[in-house]
Amino acid sequence: MPCSMLGIINATTEFDTFQTLTAERSLASLPFAGRYRLIDFMLSNMVNSGITNVAVFTGQEIRSLMDHLGSGKQWGLDRKRDGLFLFSPDGNASNEIFGSFAHLARNMTYFLRSKQKFVVITNCYTIGVLDFCKILDRHLETGADITEVVHNGRSLETYILSKEVLLSLFEQYRNHGYYSILDVVYDKRHQFQINRYDWTGYIAIIDSLNGYYQNSLDILKPSIWKQVFTTNDPIFTKVKDEPPTRYKKGSKVTNSMIANGCIIEGEVENSIIFRAVKIGKGSIVRNSIILQKCQIEENCILDGVILDKDVVIGNEIQMKGTAESPYVVDKGTVRKGTVQKGR
Repeated sequence: MPCSMLGIINATTEFDTFQTLTAERSLASLPFAGRYRLIDFMLSNMVNSGITNVAVFTGQEIRSLMDHLGSGKQWGLDRKRDGLFLFSPDGNASNEIFGSFAHLARNMTYFLRSKQKFVVITNCYTIGVLDFCKILDRHLETGADITEVVHNGRSLETYILSKEVLLSLFEQYRNHGYYSILDVVYDKRHQFQINRYDWTGYIAIIDSLNGYYQNSLDILKPSIWKQVFTTNDPIFTKVKDEPPTRYKKGSKVTNSMIANGCIIEGEVENSIIFRAVKIGKGSIVRNSIILQKCQIEENCILDGVILDKDVVIGNEIQMKGTAESPYVVDKGTVRKGTVQKGR
C-alpha cells in the first residue's frame, strides 16, 4: 500500500570536510556509485514507498542539483497533482540557519495545501534502502508524536510525524530556540512522545571525504551492492544516453564499477569509473574514484585518487593517496609534463 505521506528532503546541510568536491555543487548532487547522485537514494526510497508529493529544501549551491532533478520525471514526480517541488533559501534571511524550521516555515503555504496527513523528513546524504511505509506503520502503532529512525544507535536524521504536529512546531520554533526537528527530539522540556525505530538494513552516511571514499569503494562488495541495488526497490537517477563502454585489446578490469560511455585501454582495479572516462594504454587505476569525462592518458599510475569531473591527466603521471587521505584533484584540472606524487 502506498504511504499517504508528504516527503521532505533537507538538502541544505553542508560539511567542510569534502575539500573541493562540494565547492561548486551541493552535497545532495555529489556523484556516487558510477552514475548516481547522493540525493537519488532517499528520493528513490520515497518514490518506492508510494510517496508522490516531495519537497526538496536546498542550500545556496543549487545549479547542479536543479539540473539533475529537473521536473522529477525520472522519479515519476512530473505530475499534475503533487509532484516534486524545490525550495531555495531566502537570500535576505542572513540571521537564520538554512535547513532550519525557518526555511520550512517560510513556505508554510506548501504544507497547508498538501493533502497528506503525515510527513517524513530526511537528509540527502544517507545511502541505503528504507521502507517509509513500514516505519509509518510503527509510528501509528506506538501512538508517538515523532518517530526518529536510527541505525546501530546513530540517528539517521529521519523523522515521521503528523503534519499537524509539524505545523504547531512552525508556530513555536522561535520561542523554544528550535533550528531543526533534531532540536525538538533532544529537548527534554516538551511533552511530545518520541519513539525510535531501529533500521537494521545496510546504511552508509556520507558526511566526510573519508566516508565518501570508503563507502564508495564498499559498494563494490557484493554483500553491500545487493542490499543497496535491489530489484524491488530500484534507485532512480537522471538518464543520460551514452554508448556502451569499449574495452580495447590489452585492457584489464577487476572488481570495479564502470559506467557507460568509457574507453578503457589500461588496467582498472578496485575502482569506480563514471560516464565517458578515457583510460589510456599502459595506465593503471587502483582504489580510485574517477568522475565524469576525465581523461587519463598513457602510462599513468593512479592509486587512492579521486578525480573530479573533466580532469585531464597527461602521460606518465603518478598520483598516490591513502584510504585515510585520498588524493583529490579539482574539477577541470589539467596535469601534464611532470610526475605528480601523492601527499
